[in-house]
Amino acid sequence: MSDPRGDHEQPEATARWGWRFHHLGIPTDEPREGEVYLAEYGMYVSGFPTSPYGVEWMRFEPGSPVDPLIRSVPHIAFEVDDLDAALEGKTLIGEPSSPSPGVRVAMILHNGMPVELLEFESGDRPENLAPDE
Repeated sequence: MSDPRGDHEQPEATARWGWRFHHLGIPTDEPREGEVYLAEYGMYVSGFPTSPYGVEWMRFEPGSPVDPLIRSVPHIAFEVDDLDAALEGKTLIGEPSSPSPGVRVAMILHNGMPVELLEFESGDRPENLAPDE
């Protein structure tokens, strides 16, 4: 276990491990404007493309195959350089997957909260995209 951090200090995930904040996923039961349906997951997502803070809303259909914890508890997501290395010693919620080309994701459990880790192929990282992408 790490030493307690001071109020002014960044969390270990960003300060020491180099993880980068990606988004905050919040489950909701309310339909939201601009929802996109992800059939494989039985869920709708919205907000992420336009949120200056990286907030993503998630609404699940009954019978969604997504783990009940993820359907009911908000999660924070970090971009990592090496997903396999980041998963070492962590408790997984389900198996790593690739929800879209060039992206690998996994959910881990920390103190009863899901934490999402994302790895992007180098060409798919935001700083490598052309301005109109």
